[in-house]
Order: sequence, then structure tokens, then C-alpha cells
Amino acid sequence: MSEALQKLSGNKLRNVLASFTSNRFKAALTGVLVTTVIQSSSATTVMVVSFVNAGILNLTNAIGVIMGSNIGTTATAWIITLFGIKYDISAFSIPLIGLGFILMMFKERKSVNIGEFLIGFGILFLGLLYLKDSFSSLNLAENPDFIQFMKGFVTNGSIHYGTILLCVLIGTLLTIVLQSSSAMMAVTIVLCSQGAIPFEMALALVLGENIGTTFTANIAATIGNIQAKKSARAHLIFNVIGVIWILVIFRLIVPFINELTLVLDGSSPFVEAAAIPFALSLFHSLFNIVNTGILIWFVPQIEKLSGYLVKQKEDEEEIFKLQYIDSGFVKLGELGLGSAKKEIQVFAKRVLRMYAFIPQLINLKDRKQYRLLLERVEHYESISDQMEIEIANYLTKLSSGNLTDESTLRIRGMLRAIDNLESIADQNFQLAKMIDDKNERKVWFSPKMREDLDKMFNLVNNALQIMNENLHKDYQEVEILSALDVEEKINAYRN
Repeated sequence: MSEALQKLSGNKLRNVLASFTSNRFKAALTGVLVTTVIQSSSATTVMVVSFVNAGILNLTNAIGVIMGSNIGTTATAWIITLFGIKYDISAFSIPLIGLGFILMMFKERKSVNIGEFLIGFGILFLGLLYLKDSFSSLNLAENPDFIQFMKGFVTNGSIHYGTILLCVLIGTLLTIVLQSSSAMMAVTIVLCSQGAIPFEMALALVLGENIGTTFTANIAATIGNIQAKKSARAHLIFNVIGVIWILVIFRLIVPFINELTLVLDGSSPFVEAAAIPFALSLFHSLFNIVNTGILIWFVPQIEKLSGYLVKQKEDEEEIFKLQYIDSGFVKLGELGLGSAKKEIQVFAKRVLRMYAFIPQLINLKDRKQYRLLLERVEHYESISDQMEIEIANYLTKLSSGNLTDESTLRIRGMLRAIDNLESIADQNFQLAKMIDDKNERKVWFSPKMREDLDKMFNLVNNALQIMNENLHKDYQEVEILSALDVEEKINAYRN
């Protein structure tokens, strides 16, 4: 369901996320909007990490978006509560899935995406029906062994505090395994509604889910730069701080949620199982709204704290390491194209830097420096080979999904771009080998030859700079005139 929503609105939401974040408050509202639409805080935070990595978002505003994404993700719990539990639309699940399959047979891409959404939506509520039926058949509420087991967690009418902490840990671990706080929230609602766990333990699981959902962004950030890692750590810090202060006043929060549910829903989660989904969704929303409302004033401090958790490493320019893409996040589909584009920009910068070594090889007199530079050229050529393979593999995996025609066209263009970049790197290496061969045979250029070659090197360098600038522009902004002009000058001078 989430992937279909991303396809239906991916490009627009990318633009929204990049544009509407001029301050932390607007950034938080943007996070709420984007996550509510695509129903995946993980997808939002992964986008945020890649945008920070690319320099599109600064760290302060990225933290705002992440805070907002926590509020946006609570919409899933309300959908499950209102439609899946309270009104039980599981009877419509099969017709929805059938309609989805029919729409997927249409040639129009939008119809296919709507079909995928309906299938995901239908399966969500069909899954909830099976979960509820499974726990109902166990009849745990009247099972003497289960009742005796649960009594071990209760002292003077309340759950052990150690049990609450254990449930937070369990909620965290299960969310990490499922890679979806929404899925874990659905399980928690059903478990509690069917009497498998007490209401307090369900609240603790919800807190754990908020910590567990931060791990997706932290996995994505492992291949990113320092700022990307900081934004992912900030997500973790934000949720952990929220859980800590809630745990401190947990004994006060439970009766407050009970009273509020009584006022708003007319029943108590401690008396009627039907009130539990509403109460859990209410707690989930209030926790994230209040936590964001408090901590958004402390963004600079969270930013500083995230810096302590990420150690600055030495420059890794010449170590092969993809910065923006990771095969583990190919499932992001349309949203993965931005990361691929950024990786190609890195590729172009490397090729440009490699080209700058060639004129130096002609003019270097120091034998030791000359050898080191020759080794660097060879090393860069090896890196370019690896980059082409890795980016091509990533793009091929992306293209295997259901993409829009525009995205498919862009992938083809990207594949041609990396092929050309790798060819430029090969030519750089061939030039370096020719220069080395000339030097080994003690054939020297005259001053006039050097002067003429330097002019040619400058013209080609200008062409590569234009290429690099074009790769860093939005597709709509690229024009060919400057590239054609320098190409004609190079041809004329060669002739």
C-alpha cells in the first residue's frame, strides 16, 4: 500500500520535502504531510537522510521533518482503529483486492498504481481479520494458565515497572525485525483487544515501536556522509528522549489516557475491549504530538548531541564507497532515483578529478611524485569500474519494479551516463599509460608541444566542467548549447 502511494505521489512529495523546509516548524509540518500521504515514516526518514547527504536539506530542518514524520505515521493506527477494528471493513477486503487486480490489467500507469494501493489496503484489513480470529479462538481471557501467568506481572493492581521496560525493549526489537512501526502497531492493537496483554503493556509496546522505527534511517545512513549520519542519530535521540520522559510519568499517563478515552469515546479500555484500539491510537498520537511540541524547541541541542554520536573520520575520497545508494533500499522505487542521481554526480566529480592528474604527469619532474600520481590514476580507474557496476546493478533492480514511464526513461539515461563516465575514466587511464610509455622510452615534448597540449587539456577540462554542471542541474534546466560550443572548439583545435 505504501509503495503504491509513493509511486502515485513520489515526484511531487520529493519536491515538497526539498522545498517546504525553510525553518524547523515548516519542516515538521512537511514531515507530517509527506508521511501521512505515503504512510511510511521509514520512507520519509530515508529520503531525509539522502537529502541531507546531498546538501538539499540542512541538519536543523531535517530534524524538523523527522519529528513531523513521527506524527504522520500515527495515521495508520487511526485507519486500523476506525476501519479495521471499530467498523470492521474486512468483508470488503476481497472485493477491494479483486478490483485492484482488475485495475492492474489496465495499460495506464496510474491505474496500475491505484490497483496496487487497493490490493495493499485490502490485504491490510484481511490480515487484521485473521489476527483477530486467531486470538479469539485461543480464548486467552478465560484461559486459567494464561490468567495465572499474567498475574505474575501485577503487584497491588498495577503492572511491574520492570515489565513495562521489558515491553518497551520487546516493542523496539520486533519493530526492527518487521521494519515497520505501523505493522507492529496493528499487532499490538489486536493483542490487547483480544485480551492477550494488559493495556499498560500495550502502551509500553507502542513506546518501543517509536524507538524501533528509527533503525531504518540509521541503516540507510551507514553509507552516507557525516551530516546524513547525524540526521539519523537525531531521529533516534528524539524518540529515545520522548520514551524516557513518558516512562518517568508512566503511572500518571495511564489514568490520563483512560479518562480521555472515557470523555472522547464513552468507554474505558480497562472495562471494554472495544475501547482499546481507540485508546492506543490516542496515546500514540498524543505521545508524538506532545514530544514534537516540546523537543522542536531543542533542535540545536539535539543536533549537537547527534554530533557526539558520530565521529568525524578522515577524508575517504579515494576509498571506494557508495555514498547515496544501498541495495537494501531498492524497495523505495521512485524515491530511489534521487539517490542514484546523486551517486552519478559523485562519479562525475571523481572522473573530473582523475582527469586533472593527466597534465600533471606531463610536467612532473620528481620521479617519486610521478610514480605516486600514476598509481592514483590507476586506482581511480579501478574505482570508476566498480562505481559503474554498482550503480548499474542498483538501477537495474529499480527498473524491475513498477515505475512511471518518465522514471523508466530517466533510468535509461542514467545507464548511458555511467557508461560514458566509465569510458572517460578509461581514456584518462590510457592517456596516463601513453605518457608513461613515452617517458620510459625517453621521448620528450618540446616547450611548444607542451604549450599546445596544455591548451587542449584546458579545452577538454572546460567540456568536463560543463558536463559536471549539467549533471548537478535539474533535468529541465539543462541546455546543450555550451556543450556544443566547447565541442566545436576542441574539434577545430585538434584539426
